[in-house]
Amino acid sequence: MLNEPSPLRRRIYDRLVADRGPGRKKLWVLIAIPLGILAGLAGMALLGLYIWLARGLPSIEWARHYRPPIVTTIWSGDEQMIGEFYNERRVVVPYDRIPKRLKQAVIASEDKDFFEHGGVSFTGLMRGIYQTYVRHARTVGGSTLSQQTAKAIMASVEGEESVRIRSGWPGVRRKAREFILTRRLENNFDKEHILWLYLNEVYFGHHSYGVQAAAENYFRKNVWELSLPEISLIAGLPQAPSKYSPFAHPERSKARRMYVLRRMFEEGMITAQERKEAEDAPIQVYPVQDIFRETAPYVTEHIRRDLVARYGNDRLLDEGLKVYATVDLEREHDAVAATIKGVIEADKRQGFRGPLMQLKKKDWDDFSKKEQAFLEGDGKRDEVIAALVTSVEKESVKVRIGAEEGVIPLEQAAWARKPNPELNSEYTKITTLRPVLSSGDVVLVRATETKGVWALEQDPKLQGALISTDPNSGYVVAMIGGYDFEKSEFNRAFQACRQPGSAFKPVIYSAAIEQQGFTASTILLDAPIVTDDDSTGRRWKPQNYEEEFKGEVPVRQALIHSMNTPAIRTLQAVGVKAAAAWGHKLGLSTKINEDLSMALGSSCVYPSELTGVFATLNRMGKKAKMIYLRRVLDRDGRILEDHSSFYDPWTELDDRVAAGYAKLFEVPDQVMAPETAFLMQQLMTEVCKPPGTGGRAAALAKPVAGKTGTTNDLFDAWFLGYTRDLVTGVWVGYDTYETPMDKYATGGHYALPIWLDYMTKALKGVPQGDFETPNEKIVWVNIDGDTGKRATADTRQPVLEAYLKGSEPPDESGAIATAPGQPQQPQQAPNAAQAADQMLKGGL
Repeated sequence: MLNEPSPLRRRIYDRLVADRGPGRKKLWVLIAIPLGILAGLAGMALLGLYIWLARGLPSIEWARHYRPPIVTTIWSGDEQMIGEFYNERRVVVPYDRIPKRLKQAVIASEDKDFFEHGGVSFTGLMRGIYQTYVRHARTVGGSTLSQQTAKAIMASVEGEESVRIRSGWPGVRRKAREFILTRRLENNFDKEHILWLYLNEVYFGHHSYGVQAAAENYFRKNVWELSLPEISLIAGLPQAPSKYSPFAHPERSKARRMYVLRRMFEEGMITAQERKEAEDAPIQVYPVQDIFRETAPYVTEHIRRDLVARYGNDRLLDEGLKVYATVDLEREHDAVAATIKGVIEADKRQGFRGPLMQLKKKDWDDFSKKEQAFLEGDGKRDEVIAALVTSVEKESVKVRIGAEEGVIPLEQAAWARKPNPELNSEYTKITTLRPVLSSGDVVLVRATETKGVWALEQDPKLQGALISTDPNSGYVVAMIGGYDFEKSEFNRAFQACRQPGSAFKPVIYSAAIEQQGFTASTILLDAPIVTDDDSTGRRWKPQNYEEEFKGEVPVRQALIHSMNTPAIRTLQAVGVKAAAAWGHKLGLSTKINEDLSMALGSSCVYPSELTGVFATLNRMGKKAKMIYLRRVLDRDGRILEDHSSFYDPWTELDDRVAAGYAKLFEVPDQVMAPETAFLMQQLMTEVCKPPGTGGRAAALAKPVAGKTGTTNDLFDAWFLGYTRDLVTGVWVGYDTYETPMDKYATGGHYALPIWLDYMTKALKGVPQGDFETPNEKIVWVNIDGDTGKRATADTRQPVLEAYLKGSEPPDESGAIATAPGQPQQPQQAPNAAQAADQMLKGGL
């Protein structure tokens, strides 16, 4: 009786089991409806979860029309790369350009079943979940190539942070989103497309996204040029680029390469012989080239700033613009060398600022050992390096460079006087080394041509800037913004507003020629001028550089010798407001002081703009352009802007013809009469012959026009000059106005040597013809250069001078003006280069 059910249980059994009638069907319906509702709700929840997880995922169209972030490249005028800008350094390469061996290596080492599975390896997925959420360990290698591709796409579109989340619910969400995107890739693309996406998208370390960037960065090759040892190294990197870096961990990198080769061999992709040869090959990789800093940093940074202003930073870093600059790399390198050399020499003239440090004798050996280790590593003996002074005699100093002993003789340190801006460095050489250096001093030295003999050096505080432009095309062919970009990115050629001193006088004299009818023979009074400033109570009494006055002088002599008071009287004739307006018309954008100090260059200007004024004179009054961007293309090769010139030899013929055609309809901005520009130019050619302040320029042995500039307080030294086809401006000075330069610091002594050094190299083998007379309104007259009057039979050395027809000096002696047109060179011109050589050896 124990097994007999109770009455209650029997009734329930009868209703649910034993009863086969309509009641039982009704019960199942009652059960099915809630279950269906729950299933529907669960389905809706899952659908909602799916929609939530998938929200914001990269579109399949993004992968179909693959346009990832790529590199913006900057190219010089002669089409050499000078810079790259990017968030991700990637160069997309077509599938058929990727070597078969590289595809095999990646599949063998990362996902051998890639062509078999549907995108997800559930074994690997379960292993990854166990490692991450049970053992709380970081897992590597559980994802398929499809999953890695999805992850890389998410990182590229959503940012790296989106794929770095590994733990907790955010980690689960990230993995689920990756799964969804993987399935979408598999459902929409064939395996080759997914593999192509992977090989162009994933990160290989060393600033390399995609296989082409990896090949370029590690081996400086194209991907299709890689050898098997190089392919196997690259193929092993995506799993953990930092861990297997051949730079940071060469042994791990080699072991990983061997693993890739083993897997390729096991899959039958390579032979045993190929495997052995690849395993035995040494790992030879290269550091990433810093093309930006190594090539033309001031030019490239200036272009970067301009591109950001025009197109925005995101477009610059992601959209792969192709930018063609106007800079000529050969001339740029000439400019760098000339500027560095000139600034170093000028800085030495300011005196020796003392040693880098002073060491106690007990520290000498330790210092020398560390320096020797540096020299045996990355140190370069042909550069300026540190030396330890071990003993000092009157005419020599013994030094130690690492383990090497050497000597600094007096003649290699004669410049090392105590700094004093009141002295002229030309006449203040030291005669003994004893008060200058002491044992234990650490100084900078440079190797000389004689072994064991070193020259004393110091890191310059002076700065320099140079800008050089082709007046025909407007192209900026060279530009230096400072002595050392690594120490100062400030671009003095475009950003430093400096007083031009006498380099501003051509602005004043050209205004006088155009507006007041001045000529080379106009007489000016070189005599003291005193003015009182009522607002400050100060008295201004300008002086000439020679601190003497000449009395009555023609404009010609006033400009040649850069006299100050005649320039002020010229400004008085023009008027300060008219002269300021004239300066702005010629291209100066800065505020010009509307007082008499304007004549002496008291208003600051940018070197680039003042060089543009001289280029306008070269162009016979047509306003010069400063073009440093020749052409900008988007990633698809469409032209965004084009400033190509008909005169550009690097431009393709069709584009040159188009530029020439456009030039026919271009209305030139004639800001100065051609006759005015030519007459001013002719006066400046005399400045560039001895005994003019720019007489050193005659050593170029080509027709030159230019003007020196020196501020009265000796903070700024300038020279701006040009030949027929090249205009160059140079500035030298301190960034701050704390200490002036020495008494030798004129534009002719400090800036002109840099200009001459650069122009000599830049124009080597490039003929430069005479400056052409613009039209028949110009006539030529033999005059007495000292008085400005027509030459007579008694004139000892007549000079040929240009005048606007009708303004030439009156004929008091029967002399006749030459016919309009190009004159013969004055008699003294053939000897000008010889005289300039004498000046370079210690004259003016």
